[in-house]
Amino acid sequence: MDQTVPSRRALIVDDEPLCALDLEARMHELGFDSHLVANGQEAFLQTVSNQPDVVLMDVNLEGSHEGIEVAKKLREACEARIVFVTGYTDPDTVKRIRKEVPGAPLLPKPVWGDRLADAVKAVMTFRMW
Repeated sequence: MDQTVPSRRALIVDDEPLCALDLEARMHELGFDSHLVANGQEAFLQTVSNQPDVVLMDVNLEGSHEGIEVAKKLREACEARIVFVTGYTDPDTVKRIRKEVPGAPLLPKPVWGDRLADAVKAVMTFRMW
């Protein structure tokens, strides 16, 4: 009798390959299978079709869409759980994130220690919006 636990899925949306691969390794340590995409269009298609348990979103993305806009659309379309992981932590950007995607944790790059695990646990445990 096979008693394997279904794995959790994460979508990592980041156009910096080294950052995306680092996040993928960290999410694997947390028990997630991850899929990497670099732009908003791919993020939307992957989220709608695969319904990941959590989406790690950068603010600056490849192409014409930026992460805050994409995260807002993902949340509206399928109630995606979003964690922002970005180097853009200036007051204006943080204010926009709080307004457009309320309750989404924001982690500055590089992510240190257990901050990623804590943020993922927070969005997986309860609905924040």
